[in-house]
Amino acid sequence: MAGSTVSGIGSNIDTQAIVTSLVNAQKAPKQAQINTQTLKATTTLSSIGKIQAALDAFRGALDTMSTTNAFSGLTVKSGDEKVATIKAGAGAANGTFSLKVESLAQASKISTPVYAKGASSVVNTTGTATTLTISQSGKNYDLSVPAGATLQQVRDSINSQFGTQGLSANVLTDASGSRLVLTSTKMGEGSDITLGGNSGIDTGYTVIDKPANAKYMLDGISMTSKSNEISDAVSGLSITLTGVSSKNADSGELSPTILSLTTSTSTLKSGVQGFVDTYNALMTAINAETKVTTGTDGTPTAGALTGDATMRGLVSSIRNEISQLSGNGTFKSLAQFGVTTSQDGGLLSLDDKKWSAAAATNIADLSSIFTGKDGLLARMQNATESYAKASTGTFAERTKTLTDNLNKLKTEQTTLDDRMTALQKSLQDKYNAMDTLVAQLRAQSDSVMTTLNALNKANSDS
Repeated sequence: MAGSTVSGIGSNIDTQAIVTSLVNAQKAPKQAQINTQTLKATTTLSSIGKIQAALDAFRGALDTMSTTNAFSGLTVKSGDEKVATIKAGAGAANGTFSLKVESLAQASKISTPVYAKGASSVVNTTGTATTLTISQSGKNYDLSVPAGATLQQVRDSINSQFGTQGLSANVLTDASGSRLVLTSTKMGEGSDITLGGNSGIDTGYTVIDKPANAKYMLDGISMTSKSNEISDAVSGLSITLTGVSSKNADSGELSPTILSLTTSTSTLKSGVQGFVDTYNALMTAINAETKVTTGTDGTPTAGALTGDATMRGLVSSIRNEISQLSGNGTFKSLAQFGVTTSQDGGLLSLDDKKWSAAAATNIADLSSIFTGKDGLLARMQNATESYAKASTGTFAERTKTLTDNLNKLKTEQTTLDDRMTALQKSLQDKYNAMDTLVAQLRAQSDSVMTTLNALNKANSDS
């Protein structure tokens, strides 16, 4: 046949094609099984990963909503952020407060004597290591100062070894030389930094700043704080002191800064809309992997997780919490505040008219629907916990199983390839032997025919 490859020299038969066909026929059923199972496991693993990521994002958003005031409806405002900023947390309530800041909390700061040769001055000339002891609040921090260590090296060692304890050091340089300045993130009375040891660096150090408490008045009550971050003066309210209050030009008294917390319907609506958007993002991800799509020819195509029992269980758990009544007010459901569920895909939407009507009369009921140990946010976390656990959750277990299956399929593929390679060699050896035998028989046949022809010719001549 024109264009064909003849691999059988002796037989003129394409033995290679025969061997390839036989090997392919032997391999095809198992290869088809491996391909089908690999494709299914791979697509399922990919879909599980997408749902896991969406669920993690959903739960992370729930955590954020739980730790902020998304459903308290509180709007916080500081009359002068150069004096103080505020942040509302759990337990915060409506109110206004008058704040006067007399002084800010201050950290201890000390300086060593000046070293004339600057930052490269050798501070340990003894030939052996010495110790610099930094003490604060009853705790000692011992720093080994190697022989030949410079001022800059001591500074770097303090920051690398004790930075996590709040201590920091810098080298300040002027025309007279350099000195080591130490300070701390700890503030307030009693947090003085002192130096000791046998390094010599501690000798003759001076105090630049003594630690001091913040002094302020809240609604006329004098208060102090060891920090400029105040979290216990007003329930649920964190106050950060940023500066000292200005003085009234006439009276010379400190001018008050008004801190206010007010309930805002628009803030609450933003919180509800944020929950709706977060919920819809999860449901959209689930729908994408479970829905049946129809091609242009009308043929339906199932998603990787269509009909999956795990997905049905997750969706059912989430939807049950959405429809459950909760809270301690007259309104106990999201539906009463205008949150509706679509029939196609189960996505939520917020009806503006229903929201406005409910907010006008029962806005106070909304917070208890979402917050608290029995609120919607906590129940949603509980409902999805068994699916989302990092190593023992339902999705984590399925991911492990699918990954193990893929590894087994890879092993099966390697075994099949090795078996087919051995089969191909065996068949090639057999067909090569057959081809050699046929070549020998043809050679014998040609020899016999040559002899017979010679005899016939001899008889004819005679």
